Amino acid sequence: MNVGYAEAGPGDGPPVVLLHGWPYDIYSYVDVTPLLAQAGYRVIVPYLRGYGATRFLSDDTVRNGEQAALAVDVIALMDALKIEKATIGGFDWGARTANIIAALWPERCKAMVSVSGYLIGSQKAGKAPLPPEAELQWWYQYYFATERGRVGYEKYRRDFSRLIWRLASPKWEFDDATFERTAASFDNPDHVAIVIHNYRWRLGLADGETKYDDLEKRLADGPIISAPTITMEGDANGAPHPDAAAYAKMFSGRYEHRLIKGGVGHNLPQEAPKAFAEAVIEVGRA
Repeated sequence: MNVGYAEAGPGDGPPVVLLHGWPYDIYSYVDVTPLLAQAGYRVIVPYLRGYGATRFLSDDTVRNGEQAALAVDVIALMDALKIEKATIGGFDWGARTANIIAALWPERCKAMVSVSGYLIGSQKAGKAPLPPEAELQWWYQYYFATERGRVGYEKYRRDFSRLIWRLASPKWEFDDATFERTAASFDNPDHVAIVIHNYRWRLGLADGETKYDDLEKRLADGPIISAPTITMEGDANGAPHPDAAAYAKMFSGRYEHRLIKGGVGHNLPQEAPKAFAEAVIEVGRA
């Protein structure tokens, strides 16, 4: 895979890797990055597979969106950039990926900032029914499980993504230019395939790749994270997310949870960049 990424700050600064979610991209960190760079950090913000400039090198490669694959991508990027250990931050898919790296490769994660806390899952957990009100919040996951949903997302990906932005961050008054700047990332030729596979895999409706089976078995056990961690939540997050009290026990190291007030929604780094940058700086302090 050829991974596109943004970089800022001194090359010899302590590294920070920032990971975006769906349907967002690296511009979620457009205001966080300069704050960290000015503080002396080397900031790396990659496009996940299926977004922006990131491309598969072969047409024959499986367009796999399962959780372990995304984490392996980031480890490979760190290897390529000769980053042995980094503070890792993320939200949505990016938070889950950060969680996985911290859990399975603790030697690579100095500290972590995770919006919505502990998001590691499994296909077995994904098959368990939720109370009706909780199921309603996952309407798009079930839509994507159908061929109609795949075709609909292919045809209306911008309209669909704008709707998700509004629902997930009901008090965020983003303008058209801000949305379109990110929506260009969804023109990636593998975007729809990766998104659809990700959500179908979660429900056990699509297979992963056998090379990730051992990693997924370890993740299904709900591994504890020992890295120093700050979890965060916006007070107006309209997307499905766990209660902070439910995941505090999953962190065995130095740990703090922060509720960011003021109508902050799901895309916390872009909606509250100062709060997110401060968390990154503080979590990495010895």
